[in-house]
Amino acid sequence: MQFTGVLYWVPFFYVLIINIAAFLAMWRDKRKSSQREWRVAEVTLHILGFLGGAIGIIGGMFRFRHKTQKKSFQAIAILGLVVSLIIYWFVGTQYL
Repeated sequence: MQFTGVLYWVPFFYVLIINIAAFLAMWRDKRKSSQREWRVAEVTLHILGFLGGAIGIIGGMFRFRHKTQKKSFQAIAILGLVVSLIIYWFVGTQYL
């Protein structure tokens, strides 16, 4: 099924928005961490990654040097990237 018009761009905007949200969540968590305040829950970061925002999570990890020493977080982030890539592939082949 081929989309035309506005619906054609919906998957692209979803991917863009979820990755920006994930990147900003990493920035906020790093900022809260350095100020010793309540932080963003790791489960929230993982959920964002598994919903398609793993590129934003991984980008935030390296841009802000945040959670780069925590191997368990890295492993789940990579698994989230695999899931995100599958989502991108599925959406790309089904709708674009």
